[in-house]
Amino acid sequence: MHSLNPVQRRIHQAAVRLFSQRGSVDVSISDLAQEAGVARGTIYSHVQSTEQLFGAVAAQLSAEMHGRVEKSFADLADPAQRLANGIRFFIRRAHEDAQWGAFIHKFSMHNASLREMFTSQATTDLLNGLAAGRYSFRQDQLLSVLSLISSSVLGAMFLVLEGHRTWREAGADTAELVLRALGVPPEEARQLSTRELPVLPPLD
Repeated sequence: MHSLNPVQRRIHQAAVRLFSQRGSVDVSISDLAQEAGVARGTIYSHVQSTEQLFGAVAAQLSAEMHGRVEKSFADLADPAQRLANGIRFFIRRAHEDAQWGAFIHKFSMHNASLREMFTSQATTDLLNGLAAGRYSFRQDQLLSVLSLISSSVLGAMFLVLEGHRTWREAGADTAELVLRALGVPPEEARQLSTRELPVLPPLD
């Protein structure tokens, strides 16, 4: 993943806030400069267009979250526990960083990089779980299962962002119900979904 210099980081963070607040990429250079606390010329030297900036921000957020979740799985073999943790990692982060959560919630269904963030690791774990007999769905249903997971996570993130549920409640319920839908027995699904969630490790 390409690392950002301090100015790029400020611009990206400002863009996340503005894109999330407005729900679109229709952000002026002046507004972006003001939000980032830099001169307009600095924006022009780093940003080709707001559309290009949006794509760069989405790709950066996707790569960062995917990398951190993947790193957390280094010593975790069970695909069902990996899935339960992955679901809750996203929901917890929406609680910890509301701007991040709002951006992901608003744009992930319309951007390939953000969709991949949800599906790339999950695809591997789903297929491994299916091969190991942890799950009971047909392989030709994989895309539907991925859609079920991503839409469930986004719905839970919305509940957290709107203050209807805590991240623990929404995360545990979502992980449990997804696992049950995939064929994990109810009591085990509940146990996997309520175990202590580790800290999401930073990228080096």
